[in-house]
Parts: sequence; structure tokens; C-alpha cells
Amino acid sequence: MRVVSLVPSLTEAVAVSLPGVLAGATDWCTHPADLDVPRLGGTKNPRVDEIVALAPDLVVANEEENRGPDLAALRSAGIEVLVTEVRDVPQAFRELDRVLYACGARGRPRWLDEAEAAWAAVQPGAPRRSAVVPVWRRPWMVLGRDTFAGDVLARLGVDHLYASHADRYPKVPLEELRAAAPDLVVLPDEPYRFTPGDGPEAFPGLPCALVSGRLLTWYGPSLAVAPRELASALRAARP
Repeated sequence: MRVVSLVPSLTEAVAVSLPGVLAGATDWCTHPADLDVPRLGGTKNPRVDEIVALAPDLVVANEEENRGPDLAALRSAGIEVLVTEVRDVPQAFRELDRVLYACGARGRPRWLDEAEAAWAAVQPGAPRRSAVVPVWRRPWMVLGRDTFAGDVLARLGVDHLYASHADRYPKVPLEELRAAAPDLVVLPDEPYRFTPGDGPEAFPGLPCALVSGRLLTWYGPSLAVAPRELASALRAARP
């Protein structure tokens, strides 16, 4: 098999499980750190002509991360495209099984069993906490409905306040986010790179948890350690 991945999570999953299968990946595919394959543009602007020139057996993509016109162009060029949809943790495991099988896996990798067991053991405890979860600033955008990251947090005892919003990533004025008075603010380091000096200052008096975006939003080998490490970061939230 020769596979091109247009999704960082899936790139890591395929590279770790099936070494040598990947023929190309996006510029944003940062894991594994030593992955040495052609880079083919971003998730939103892949260079379709270069992908076609590689003649892959399969391109793996995601309905949220990749654009329909790019995937349609690949299909028109005769390339098979597998599109995943991941809105919660159980669906992530099902889609990972599907992708790895399509990429030629003859069995389930150990890391996937370990990850599923780690999440099955999660018991969030009480009381539950409320949160706002910015993913961008200028303008401020937060997690809304039906997101994988929102389900991850809910399983760890954190309910984000815009889970029932009509949009998946609504733009919300900062004044409204502050007025919502959440128990904490969760600040991931991707897609916007929130840091101790860029983000917490916008929420004076509110506990802020700086978390790894990979642990919060990626569905791949990081799922095995995400419950423990995210729970630790959430407990450490400070104003």
C-alpha cells in the first residue's frame, strides 16, 4: 500500500502502526517527529497535483479538516479517498480501526487496545465543572456542538458552555465569555497557540488550564495517555 494522509492524527496512527506505508503527508503532520515523507501542503490547501503524481493507493481524509472540493478533485483523478468523521471518543476508535484496515493492517495495533482501555477506565468523579474552550482569538472562537474535543472534556468531568450552540466553532465576544463565569477556561496550544503569556490574561480571576492540543483534539496514539495527562492539566488550573 501507498497511502497519503491529509490528517495529522491519521498520519501518526498510520506511521506508527504500518511503517513504510505513508507516501506523503501534510505540512502540519508533526508526529512522529522523524517522519520522512513528501509534504504536500496544508489540510485546507493540499497540492492536489502533487498528490496525484505520487499515485497513492489511498488518501485518508477527514470531513472537518479537509475541504470537499480537494477530495472531489482527487477522486476525479482516479484516486481512492477514505473520509473519516470523528465527533466523539467511541467514534474515534471505530474510525481508526477502519482506516488502519484500509491501509493494510492485518491486526489491531497494541496502542489502540491500550488507548481504548485507558478511556474505558475513566471515571470523572464529582462535582462536574463548566468551561469555555477557546480555539482561536482575533476573533475569539470556542468549541461548540458535536466536537471530539468537547466529548473528551465531558468524559473528564468538564462540560463546556457552548455545547448546544448552533455552530461547531462559534465566534463569541470576549465580554460574553467572561460573563458566562465558567469554573475554568481551557486553552489548548492548537490550532491557536495559547501560552502562559498569551491567553490567560484575557480571563482575569478565572482558573485557566493550558493543555496540549494534540491530547485534546488528535485521535491516534496520543489517546492512550490523553486521559491521564489532560486530567492532570485540568486539575492544575490556576487563575
